[in-house]
Amino acid sequence: MTRLVECVPNFSEGRRQEVVAAIADAARSVSGVTVLDVEMDANHNRSVITFVAAPDAAKEAAFRMAAKAAELIDMNVHRGEHPRVGALDVLTFIPISGVTMEDCVRLARETGRRIADELHIPVYLYENAATRPDRKALPDVRKGEYEGLKAEIATNPDRAPDFGPHRLHPSAGACIVGARPPLIAYNVNLGTADLSVAKKIAKFVREKDGGLPAVRALGFELKDRGLVQVSMNLVDYKVTSIATAFAAVSHHAAKLGAPVVGSEIVGLVPQDSLPPDPKARLKLEHFDPNQILEHRLAV
Repeated sequence: MTRLVECVPNFSEGRRQEVVAAIADAARSVSGVTVLDVEMDANHNRSVITFVAAPDAAKEAAFRMAAKAAELIDMNVHRGEHPRVGALDVLTFIPISGVTMEDCVRLARETGRRIADELHIPVYLYENAATRPDRKALPDVRKGEYEGLKAEIATNPDRAPDFGPHRLHPSAGACIVGARPPLIAYNVNLGTADLSVAKKIAKFVREKDGGLPAVRALGFELKDRGLVQVSMNLVDYKVTSIATAFAAVSHHAAKLGAPVVGSEIVGLVPQDSLPPDPKARLKLEHFDPNQILEHRLAV
């Protein structure tokens, strides 16, 4: 069986296409790496790049992307809707075939240590790679974002990194590295400019506030469209499906008088995560069959 790891790094840049292209090219410079998808979001000022490779190649590609992001992204001037702590904000290893979650935990920890040692960027481990229970969930690690972490990393022992200096990199900030099963980034757009509506619905549907299990959610503005968005991470789509999340947001939106005008899947998704006729059922915008992971792996 071919040994294959999926890697989904998130970068704090969604407006300068040349920067995101250079970071993706850093991954492609490693033999055996296939970049499957590049997603940019100007409102979030964030990009998500998905690639697959054998374990050692994945580790090398991830490091080269971290180095390129540190070279090209300055967190001192970064502004965007999405929470973030660094240029390479989150780096995740996901088992696809012939590898275990334990293998991906090892890759995450080895890559995180190298980023800290060679790039002098503080690294925090999360999800299955976490060394502390209070750092398993990404929102807990990213609490306070770049600005809050900058103020606390040197003085608060609870904010000390797993690897690297107890200070942010002068321009690249910090980095969060982990291993997990497939996660689906899914957003539902509402036909209102009232951000409080999106925030209320996010609170209704996210697990930590008594909503749907394995769902994390935030409310954001889409200023260029005059809309707001409920942005969700479906941590385990077999526990809460895309269709269930869409139905829940639609239900609460109707009660608040806000129409659902569309939804979007960011990056790639497994085939079995989609309901029949997903474009119509989920009001999907800009969905391409090539976003189905199995389609891309078969190319």
